Amino acid sequence: MDDQLWRTFYSMIKRCARRLPKPKRRFVYSDALIAGMFFWALLHDKPQVWACQRTSYNGLFRPRRLPSVAEFNKRIRSRRFQMLLDLLEAESRRAWTPGGTLILDGRPLVVGGCSKDPDAECGRAWTGPARGYRVHELVDAETGVVVAWVVTSLKEAEPQVAEKLLAQAPPGSVVVADGNYDSAALYEQAARRGVTLRARPRKGAGQGHRRQSPHRLEGIRAWNMNPVGWSRLRGRVERFFGWQSSWHGGLSPLPAWVRRQERVCRHVQGKLIMHNVRRTLSKPKHTTAA
Repeated sequence: MDDQLWRTFYSMIKRCARRLPKPKRRFVYSDALIAGMFFWALLHDKPQVWACQRTSYNGLFRPRRLPSVAEFNKRIRSRRFQMLLDLLEAESRRAWTPGGTLILDGRPLVVGGCSKDPDAECGRAWTGPARGYRVHELVDAETGVVVAWVVTSLKEAEPQVAEKLLAQAPPGSVVVADGNYDSAALYEQAARRGVTLRARPRKGAGQGHRRQSPHRLEGIRAWNMNPVGWSRLRGRVERFFGWQSSWHGGLSPLPAWVRRQERVCRHVQGKLIMHNVRRTLSKPKHTTAA
């Protein structure tokens, strides 16, 4: 995140902080300052205690006063700060136009085998069995902006989590996914939502003798008519995941100080907010015809 991008982002933080309800008591340290310190630490991949040290800042962002570590952590864990993060996330998607093509997929966030984190359960990652979390995302196929996301342990099955994400897809959208999401239940839910689901068919899909979902059968026919086009479109998500990680401050593997479900969710949300801001300002262009 370059200097100009940080200035734009911090202006957005202050703008969203002014939209919060008036607190019952006046804070010594403003909501915008706490959020700025939080994102400054995320941007530099440092723990929250680092943000409370005067030497951590430069001329680009240099608060006049800093809270104690205890005060800073207390404010970060508050419901008010979560409200501010939600406002920032909504603001980061403001330039996104609903109703287009979305890509559904998940990426693992693995922790070490010796980690004592009780929320990091065992599941499957890219290389096989692992422990950790998984962030499931709905990504806009044009810009790479993350439209919806949820963090679970690796133990959670992707089709079950996909039900929560499909519920957030705007009606009229086309959602493209891989074979893990080739499920009659997901096709039915998508149809009720007014969403068109296109998941890569599994081997032998649609050839059974029991009654099958007509929406799934239609999805299988549509995919088989142009499997290369749909596969290339779905494959863009790997590029988008790369965009999220391949910049200073991006969503990299979880650092050692980010553990437990609540903190992992907050960490991921902050990283995805910064990613959305970068993608919105850069405005990449792609074609989505399958």
